[in-house]
Amino acid sequence: MKFFLLSFSLLFSSFSFSAPKADLWSYWNSSDELNSQAISHTKWQYFLDSYVVENGENTLVRYKDVTLSDKQQLKSYISDMAKLDPRTYNKAEQYAYWVNLYNALTVDIILADYPIKSITKLGGLFSFGPWGDEVVMVTGEKLSLNDIEHRILRPIWQDARTHYAVNCASLGCPNLQPVAFDANNQEMLLEQAAGSFINSDKGISLSGNTFILSSIYEWFAVDFGSDEALIKHLTKYRPTLSPSLDKVKYDYNWDLNDAN
Repeated sequence: MKFFLLSFSLLFSSFSFSAPKADLWSYWNSSDELNSQAISHTKWQYFLDSYVVENGENTLVRYKDVTLSDKQQLKSYISDMAKLDPRTYNKAEQYAYWVNLYNALTVDIILADYPIKSITKLGGLFSFGPWGDEVVMVTGEKLSLNDIEHRILRPIWQDARTHYAVNCASLGCPNLQPVAFDANNQEMLLEQAAGSFINSDKGISLSGNTFILSSIYEWFAVDFGSDEALIKHLTKYRPTLSPSLDKVKYDYNWDLNDAN
């Protein structure tokens, strides 16, 4: 029995995060650019206003303080989004829809099992986190967080800044924005999120003559391009940076973004 438990422990500890590739789900790649109707994210904004707080370079969530009624309102927001067909809206509305839905679902998943130390503790027995679990149904299609990020957002928009928009409820992640995305503010929010992350220690720090970059630049290197393209991207938001990718380490903090 001791040997079994040790073997199981070693097997389980060997699981690590492996970023999925962008794989277009073509079903979602359509829109009505003539539709000027806006999707309301008021309920999500209410949650952000009520429970997201700034703490140094992080925005944190007061998970412990979320009331039962506000948990239900968050679920109501997710239900409202699930009843829509995002393909009938223009692409700008769609982008905000998917980002907000992803972030709201992530918070809802955390609340369902809170208190926890890390989102990586959730999911199935051999899972590293809940990203592969089907958590919402839209137009009759079951979707996981991985589907939203890697099969919809990344391949359709092909904007590396999406990695600064979706939040994995971890301290190492680009911050959960305290403002809901919409068609009008998303460019500003993407630029703001990129700048904040790249100018934070969790985005880039220096140890001796070694640059320590967030692991998102390793996991999603295909989205940021060549070393030269990545340097150009980083220095766009942090002009005083003079990185050399000859000496680089990657790091990520999976601790929960918990304000309590």
